[in-house]
Amino acid sequence: MPHATRVAIKDPSSQLDAPGLRAFFRLAEAWKLRAAEQRRLLGDPPESTFYKWKRLQQGPLSRDTLERISYLLGIWKDLQILFPDPAQADAWLRKPNQASLFGGHSALERMLSGNVADLYVVRQYLDAQRGWG
Repeated sequence: MPHATRVAIKDPSSQLDAPGLRAFFRLAEAWKLRAAEQRRLLGDPPESTFYKWKRLQQGPLSRDTLERISYLLGIWKDLQILFPDPAQADAWLRKPNQASLFGGHSALERMLSGNVADLYVVRQYLDAQRGWG
């Protein structure tokens, strides 16, 4: 019987870990997010893991964390398109919003619920505002 060789198959999504983290931390800076808010948006990783990611700008990410980063980057992109002034785009997140989706609260408050579905809903809302919905 021939000797079996083990081949390690690398998850293709792992190639997105470092670029995703770098983009997230740039976005967090633009949005002036506190560390607790950043952790919440990333899915509440342990504090030590979060600070390691922040320091190294890399690290293994779960599918959930990558999905969250993807929604957040989409939200950032939508805001940049909807608001030609970057400061206005970044400030929108914290402003109270009368759309039924937000009930007078800010989009950031909705996003900080901890549920990835809320990131999806905010992204969908902004896509619709752009005419993509």
